[in-house]
Amino acid sequence: MARKSRKHITAQAAMPASPFISTALYIRLSVEDNNKRGNSIETQKLVLEKFLLGKPELRLYDIYIDNGATGTNFNRDGFQRMLSDIESGKVGCVIVKDLSRLGRNAIDTGYYIERYFPSHNVRFISVTDQFDSENPDNLHGGIILPLKNMINEAYALDIGRKIKAQARQDMKEGKYVGGRAPFGYMKDPDDCHKLIIDPVAAPVVRQIFQWAYEKVPLNRIVLLLNEGNYPSPGKYKMQTGEITHQALAGRGYWQTWTVAKILKEDKYTGDMVQGRTKTVLHRQVPAGEENLIVVTGTHEPIVSKEIFDAVQKYRAEVAEESKKHPVIPYTPNIFKGRIYCGDCGRSLHRQRQQCNGSYRFHCLTPTRVHKDKCTGVSISETELIATILDILKRELAAVLGDYALLLKDNMQKHEKEAASREKVNRAKLQFNQSRELLQTLYENLMNGAIDSEEYFDLKATYEKQMQAAQKELSFYENQSAVRQEQTEKCKNLEKDEQELLAGGSLTAALIERLIERITVYPNKQVDVKFTFRTEFEAFKEAAAE
Repeated sequence: MARKSRKHITAQAAMPASPFISTALYIRLSVEDNNKRGNSIETQKLVLEKFLLGKPELRLYDIYIDNGATGTNFNRDGFQRMLSDIESGKVGCVIVKDLSRLGRNAIDTGYYIERYFPSHNVRFISVTDQFDSENPDNLHGGIILPLKNMINEAYALDIGRKIKAQARQDMKEGKYVGGRAPFGYMKDPDDCHKLIIDPVAAPVVRQIFQWAYEKVPLNRIVLLLNEGNYPSPGKYKMQTGEITHQALAGRGYWQTWTVAKILKEDKYTGDMVQGRTKTVLHRQVPAGEENLIVVTGTHEPIVSKEIFDAVQKYRAEVAEESKKHPVIPYTPNIFKGRIYCGDCGRSLHRQRQQCNGSYRFHCLTPTRVHKDKCTGVSISETELIATILDILKRELAAVLGDYALLLKDNMQKHEKEAASREKVNRAKLQFNQSRELLQTLYENLMNGAIDSEEYFDLKATYEKQMQAAQKELSFYENQSAVRQEQTEKCKNLEKDEQELLAGGSLTAALIERLIERITVYPNKQVDVKFTFRTEFEAFKEAAAE
């Protein structure tokens, strides 16, 4: 029997969506391509732009390029920038020339295609593979796509072995095979395997070695560099466009490890020293002295061998002298990752005092970055612990009092709502009955007991009853769970308070559990942001709803 009519049938019109999809073109050129024709950046760009012309619904947002980036991992500047734009909702479609441009690691490539892009509502297109995620049932889905990824990965592994062999040969010939030139040098525009002097950075390197030659302490060199506004390697390479991602530029000022790294670099003497490290699981690890390749006189030196050797000798003597002092193990830093300067915002450095073995927390900015950047913060660990213990005891007492009042009020409110909860139970019972009737509605319609209009009216009523009852029941169940959770937290806080009042010490576990952030100001004022206070305020807000 055909349905003749439906009462009050309306379709709610959805808001019109943009007819255009913001599109990213991703281009990657790698040494894995081995100068293979058809994979140049220009060729990939032409292919993608031509494809885009035939897709009027796709509007170009940006082109993301990784030049010289391996396909076996995804830590690439251009790719990461594209992911950031996807996360921000700026990109709704990604197009590559072929699957190998996205990556040659089968597992990771499959993750982005099958999970990441779909979870972010991003359409993925591989032009030459004729793959479009909007049409997942095409011939290139299913088995074919994972198979191509595995082929690409196998190809990358084979090419990778050949590249490593060629790289070793280039090293033996005195060619530079690194990604970026050492600070102070740049790659020859006519030969990327040759280093030439960088007229801006090279004088900075000479000055660093001159100070070290004059036995200026490392910390002092760092301070002189920062106060003299000498460009740090990361900041300089960012300014010149050699690196584009802020995370690679670092903090923008000199640090001790940066200077120490420069002072150890043999290449500044004009010799090509390579092969110190090797890649294992995408990480650089020491390769051993047996793998070291040295070719002398391959490029113009920045410092003389005499100065370089003198610096190495002095630094070795300093290191050897430090070994003569008895090694006293440091006690654990219970405030690690949670204590900051109230002036500049940097984390405070914990330092042991030579005179008595006690510890102090102080900010390194005035002594290692710039005197004008921070007035300086210093406080003994003993004083800090005493201060925080005092603040913690007072705050625990206050929050526990607030918890007691709020939980009592919430319980009374809960008891007053017993009648409402009974209504929910009755509604639930009624809904179950309605659901049973619902199951028989169609049968009643077919046998003529009710007409189509009655059928749809009753169906809508039963479904509405179900939704209302379920919503109300879920509300009370959630309230009960939150109340139980907060009651448990309150009990744990009471245990912590009793332990501290009984003379318990401030431990790393206690700090991790109770404290979110500690800020120390130049006048030794200490502000503490407590985790349990934040949790209580959230509970208070939820209880008020």
